[in-house]
Amino acid sequence: MSVATFDPMQISVTATARKHLVEQIAQSGRRYVRLGVKESGCNGYMYILDYVEQPTDRDQAFQVADDLAIYVSESDLPLVQGTEVDLVTEGLNSSLQFKNPNAMSHCGCGESFSIAATTSGQ
Repeated sequence: MSVATFDPMQISVTATARKHLVEQIAQSGRRYVRLGVKESGCNGYMYILDYVEQPTDRDQAFQVADDLAIYVSESDLPLVQGTEVDLVTEGLNSSLQFKNPNAMSHCGCGESFSIAATTSGQ
């Protein structure tokens, strides 16, 4: 049994989330998905997924499966690097969950997160 090497910069996607994202991209009529964040919620940042026709020259690609690449804007990368995307089903409801090693806290509703203040760029 081989052991996968963890890359702290890599974006990863579980098999169930991969299947879901591939289906969502097809339904959107677009070709790619971009993972990002925006300032929102009660705790600082909120994850966003955009289905796009073309990545920008400021997007970094993470090939997470043969049929799926996740794009992340350079500006959002420090906030989401190392994140694992999972599809979780509870009862009749399914939702994507983001397991982000950079998140220091999450709000009670699970919609937003905060990160530790950094000194880079200041």
